[in-house]
Amino acid sequence: MAYAGPIVDPHMHLWDLDRHYYTWLQDTPLPNNPAGDMTPIAYKSYGLDDYLADAKGWNVVEVVHIECGLPPKDQLSETDWLQSIADQRGVIGGIVAGANLDDPGVETMLAAHAARRNVRGIRQIVNWHRDPAKTYGPTDKLLDAQWREGFALLAKYGLSFDLQLYPSQMQVAAELTDAHPDIPLVINHAGMPTDRDEAGLAAWRDGLAALAERPHVSCKISGLAMIDRAWTVESLRPFVLQVIETFGVERSLFASNFPVEKVHGSFGAFYAAYDAITAGFSDEEREALFAANARRIYRLPN
Repeated sequence: MAYAGPIVDPHMHLWDLDRHYYTWLQDTPLPNNPAGDMTPIAYKSYGLDDYLADAKGWNVVEVVHIECGLPPKDQLSETDWLQSIADQRGVIGGIVAGANLDDPGVETMLAAHAARRNVRGIRQIVNWHRDPAKTYGPTDKLLDAQWREGFALLAKYGLSFDLQLYPSQMQVAAELTDAHPDIPLVINHAGMPTDRDEAGLAAWRDGLAALAERPHVSCKISGLAMIDRAWTVESLRPFVLQVIETFGVERSLFASNFPVEKVHGSFGAFYAAYDAITAGFSDEEREALFAANARRIYRLPN
């Protein structure tokens, strides 16, 4: 039976190209993006109505907006724009704002974000890979002392951290979270198992297991098509089930990553895959994966 319950989407994006400049969406030519060719979604704004149109047919009741890679000068402006949409229209229950934790003055930014009613956490993408085509930056920020000082400030402002990383970084991340048990971590995109050889998949499984040992770490199941671009339900199945087995139903969350994931498939196709893969789960387990966990982990109002 198809899942017809509520959906709280804990990973989606909006952008207004007239308001902010997004290099990864507006530069000509577009820069290399490890997530795939963004041409189909580039050079045009994507608003809440666009998202709701993409999600039509699924009972999306609330979302968490994740920052969209803006430079520091625009990070608070992005939050204020999103807060205004949330205030006027609802739907956006939580905001995960952008901040560069390796900026020595980042505390001012964290304090400002935390003062906005719907902000729940911070994200700064830290994916580092030795392959230049896969890396998101030139260095591994998890190893940077200045970045770690900024990370430590999150607890002061009651902020979680959305951790987008690769499996090769997970052991270091597990050690980092041991030093900061008061900072909830939400792993993005199932830990991005980009290396699909035997050693790469073992590193992904072992890294997830290490992170899952820490009770304040959870994991979003999304973004798998960024790596498996010819995906099918059956190709996604072992990865979805591995995350759920590792983190448990109570710390796993289904998410859309829209509209980034739109270059690899429709909203309905991804949610139909999640539905099919969990068809044998109980109603309570499915509602947890599709909605309740996101509400709890991001402390949403509804």
